[in-house]
Amino acid sequence: MKPIAGHLTKLLLASGNQKKLAELRSITAPLGVQVLSPTDIGGLPDVEEDGETFAANAAKKASAGARYAGLWTLADDSGLTVDALDGAPGVYSARYAGVHGDDEANNARLLKELSAVPDEDRGASFVCALALARPDSGEIAYETEGRTFGEILREAQGEGGFGYDPLFRFTEPGFPVTGMVFARLRAEEKASVSHRGRALRALEPALADLLLARLPQDS
Repeated sequence: MKPIAGHLTKLLLASGNQKKLAELRSITAPLGVQVLSPTDIGGLPDVEEDGETFAANAAKKASAGARYAGLWTLADDSGLTVDALDGAPGVYSARYAGVHGDDEANNARLLKELSAVPDEDRGASFVCALALARPDSGEIAYETEGRTFGEILREAQGEGGFGYDPLFRFTEPGFPVTGMVFARLRAEEKASVSHRGRALRALEPALADLLLARLPQDS
């Protein structure tokens, strides 16, 4: 991978989600990058997430944040895709039931939509798209995507996580948490296989390149 020209000392996450912020800070801690939230800079203007794909929404939010704040800005868009629903709820995951962020209502609608679908056809995946935008110009410098495969249960299980986690059982073979429900995983267990964790780890080389670009060269 070619280094991305630029200087990275601070990175703005264009999201007010504290769990996303904690995950990003954990991933970037070894790089010595200061990760800021919108609250740290006095807020960001709202961005309409009207893209047809997760990647389009992530890029739109990252670009807007970078132009507004003058900082390297990272944004994500993520959600659930269900095979039997032709990829729904997809980009509408957070507002599937009509109100943004109403996890209980979203889960209830999903269960209703899948009520007649047999267990063997309830495959699903969580998807996370990340976009990293340059300061001021808002040009997208790097994009990644993470995807995690599982199946949708017939009733909620577990008390942890958020969103659709209580309905999502991880089914990829060969992992210590295979067969477990996301809402029953510890944070570090979930991060090891989650869509967001995978997307963030795929971003690490780009962040490292940016960090190295600002260090003085050996004489």
